[in-house]
Amino acid sequence: MAQAPALNVEPAHDILRGRVHPLDVFFAPRTVAVVGATDKPASVGRAVLWNLLSSPFGGTIFPVNPGHDAVLGIRAYPNIAAAPAAVDLAVIATPASSVAGVVAECVEAGVKGAIIISAGFKETGAKGAELEAQILTHAHRGRMRVIGPNCVGSMTPLTGLNATFLGAMARPGDVAFISQSGALCAAILDWSLREFVGFSSFISIGSMADVGWGDLIDYLGDDPRTRSIILYMESIGDPRSFLSAARQVALTKPIIVIKAGRSAAAARAAASHTGALTGSDEVLDAAFRRVGVLRVNSIADLFYMAEVLARQPRPKGPRLAIVTNAGGPGVLATDALAELGGEPAPLTDETLKALDGILPPHWSHGNPVDTLGDASPARYAQAVEIAARDANSDGLLVLQAAQGLSDPAEVAEALKAHAHLPGKPILASFMGGAQVAPAESILNRSGIPTFPYPDAAVRMFHYMWRYTYNLRGIYETPQLVADADEDASGARALIDAARAAERSVLTEFESKRIFKAYGIPVVETHLALNEDEAVSKANALGYPVVLKLHSGTITHKTDVGGVQLHLRDEAAVRSAYAAIADSVREKAGAADFQGVTVQPMVRAEGYEVIVGSTLDPQFGPVLLFGAGGQLVEIFQDRALALPPLNTTLARRMMEQTRIFKALEGTRGRRAVDIGALDHLLVRFSRLVMEQRAIREIDVNPLLVSPEGIVALDARILLNDASIPENRLPPPAIRPYPTRYVAPTTLRDGSVVTIRPIRPEDEVLMVKFHEALSERSVYMRYFHTISLDRRVAHERLTRICFVDYDREMVLVAERRTPEGETEIVGVGRANRLPGTDEAETAILVRDSCQNRGLGTELVRRLIAFARDEKIRVLAADTLAENIEMQQICRKLGFEIHRHADDASMVRAVLRLEDSTPGKF
Repeated sequence: MAQAPALNVEPAHDILRGRVHPLDVFFAPRTVAVVGATDKPASVGRAVLWNLLSSPFGGTIFPVNPGHDAVLGIRAYPNIAAAPAAVDLAVIATPASSVAGVVAECVEAGVKGAIIISAGFKETGAKGAELEAQILTHAHRGRMRVIGPNCVGSMTPLTGLNATFLGAMARPGDVAFISQSGALCAAILDWSLREFVGFSSFISIGSMADVGWGDLIDYLGDDPRTRSIILYMESIGDPRSFLSAARQVALTKPIIVIKAGRSAAAARAAASHTGALTGSDEVLDAAFRRVGVLRVNSIADLFYMAEVLARQPRPKGPRLAIVTNAGGPGVLATDALAELGGEPAPLTDETLKALDGILPPHWSHGNPVDTLGDASPARYAQAVEIAARDANSDGLLVLQAAQGLSDPAEVAEALKAHAHLPGKPILASFMGGAQVAPAESILNRSGIPTFPYPDAAVRMFHYMWRYTYNLRGIYETPQLVADADEDASGARALIDAARAAERSVLTEFESKRIFKAYGIPVVETHLALNEDEAVSKANALGYPVVLKLHSGTITHKTDVGGVQLHLRDEAAVRSAYAAIADSVREKAGAADFQGVTVQPMVRAEGYEVIVGSTLDPQFGPVLLFGAGGQLVEIFQDRALALPPLNTTLARRMMEQTRIFKALEGTRGRRAVDIGALDHLLVRFSRLVMEQRAIREIDVNPLLVSPEGIVALDARILLNDASIPENRLPPPAIRPYPTRYVAPTTLRDGSVVTIRPIRPEDEVLMVKFHEALSERSVYMRYFHTISLDRRVAHERLTRICFVDYDREMVLVAERRTPEGETEIVGVGRANRLPGTDEAETAILVRDSCQNRGLGTELVRRLIAFARDEKIRVLAADTLAENIEMQQICRKLGFEIHRHADDASMVRAVLRLEDSTPGKF
């Protein structure tokens, strides 16, 4: 049997464990130069040098100061080049005006990284921004990474590295802390020493001229010593880099953020419903939800959550069971739960019966479970055990008020056996002072997090559930929404015509044509340029009808009397036409009246919702869904999301709103077709992503009823035609790359389509793996992997949910004789974070091997790598896989034996030397 053309690559984070990462220099340097080191008391240069000397990290330190022969008793050097050994890391603490020159010297000396503590750059204005630009020019020339400027430095407590000017060294631990605020770093450090909180890394990133959130999240996500990452954020920097890295890491390590400036709202055009309803902080919340980042509102909660998520499993739902020895704390916890949108778990009859058997007759007979003030430790523990088993609960909160009738420490000892409930968290709040301190210590040592008050514990449970909910949205397999009936080119032609006419407002008639091109249902609409045409169109439609202003300049028709409803005959139509014309001339101008549209009066019972989009200066296109109609700003019931959407993300977006409960059916009213609404939002997000010339869209109202969905009104604003698309804020999340979709003909004459993978492909990928032989699996992964493991949802989601900014997975699909779609080949290229290198792999179904498919997959991955400016594409394969090596040689790879493993070879393609690939 022919060998499977298979290359193997483990995930990027596995590969990197055996590689030097560009950011290693900041965490494990062998040599550190302090540029600006000095003996001057209370100076930054002295503090940094002293910290490096007083906390040994296993490396060598070189003070650099042209005016000193020695600093703090150590020989100093006039410049970096004079250091007696190659410098890995330079810590720069010199005046801003000199920093660019110092960085240039570092580049010439081959320094790999620099921490610029100096201030006085872009935060000071144009002159400072120019200095910062000079720094980056030099750094990029030498491929040197830079943290800062305007930061306090970086610590790695686990190795002893303290490259900061702070007054102490952090304790070692497993939490990575990154902050934009140097002052907050100092405060957190002081607090952590008092509270015995430890860190794997403690990083001040300042202005993020080079190294940003995304770089560090990628690095720390790969760090086995880091269990969670917490951030103090003032600005997001590069949104796409942050979101890409966070999405990759959040599934395996919690990322918890506190963002300053919640009250600041971005400037928006008041004329737009959608624009007025979206603020920058709301957009940021939507971005965090999209990638599984947990946002908290206080510094205390930041560290609470890092501890809780490290000790307890995430809840699978929002329902909390509460066990207490006093009614008041239970009520407080229930109130806090309701305010946060959680649910008290409805205890099952089985649970209630079991509790009846151990509790006094006067217990609460519900949730919260009040064991009464005289509950012994044994009775309390029994109640906890029974409540924990309840199938309706997703978590357990244990409350204890020190009432003098039982010893809290004895209660805590009895609870230790329940510290690790299967599949659900347990939290505790023992209220009191010194009397409950021993109990809290017992619980904390056993792994049960404790909180001073019930509301704080409930808030942590809510955060845990929200984290679970957000992660589910990332990797829950969606339904496929077909795009065969969409006419993107027709919509683009209509928009281009308007821009050519120097118009920035599309008429309602044009806007509805755009929606119709994307399969979004709109009410039948006819254009009438005079009164007689209006009557003719109304007669053809049948009464009653609606007349609306047709104008290329006015966006809100009701503001100028431009809407007339319930017109039941010809006379009413003529009267309404004249009324609209007169009102517009009076309130706007004669030129703003360009006729009317005639539409049927829709009477379906349903709900008015709004669907819209606007352009955020940082995140690009942002989507909105919520309660619509004329009172949309009053109700303020809306949710935001970042495109592109799939059906899962569309549903998650709607679930954030109150009106969604009504859409599901309430008080005897039938539910609407939520699935159809999911599909509509997916199509709407495609429209927003593909038609970049659009600045804002309002579909208000979109009438949603059990009978169907129809857009009754529509408004589209365009970007200024003088602004090219490449100067518009790009989407924060890279859209599906349709440019890589193309057919190919195999050697046997059969045709397959090679395209990027989609989240909806999970089912097809299961069938693909079912058709593979054990040999093909072995050749791909170097060992056998059971089918159950290969098709596990958690594994396939990692393959199907691709972030096209960091990797590409191509699938080859074909139609079977029965008309079904099947995947017959898969190829992937993973960029190694922080580098311009990528690893590649392919796997071809046995029945399609030796037909040229493997070669074509690799060729297209090469073309992708070129587009992404990847310089080196590499792959590992078994030495016995001759066919794969032939493919690689044919496409220009160099084949090398592994020095430490004779069974392996490595294929390397330097793209600047190879023949350009194309699709």
